[in-house]
Amino acid sequence: MQNPSDRELLKTIASQRRELTPDVSAAFQAFQSKVFAEGALSAKSKQIIAVAVAHVTQCQQCIQSHTKAALRAGATPPELMEAVWVAAEMRAGGAYAHSTVMLAAINEEQSAQGAQECRS
Repeated sequence: MQNPSDRELLKTIASQRRELTPDVSAAFQAFQSKVFAEGALSAKSKQIIAVAVAHVTQCQQCIQSHTKAALRAGATPPELMEAVWVAAEMRAGGAYAHSTVMLAAINEEQSAQGAQECRS
């Protein structure tokens, strides 16, 4: 397989996507443009958020493109690194928060086993 971060390959693939589904591709491009336009959040803020989210979704192409866009929008390397740490904490926090599901299952199973032992 070719290197998925090869810029020429990416251009070829993007062109292929547009050829295969021109209407959907155009709609997605319009959506992207609207999402990253200045609004209640600045373009800089939106790009910093995109860099953080790209780390959570683990999209290398998104990390590269949104990092460059964030820098062009005025973000600094320390701001971007801090955003990545926020993303890392949120990802870890999700695992921690979901431990409640595991603990509930443990409690249910222990209660069920305790009930069986009482019947024996």
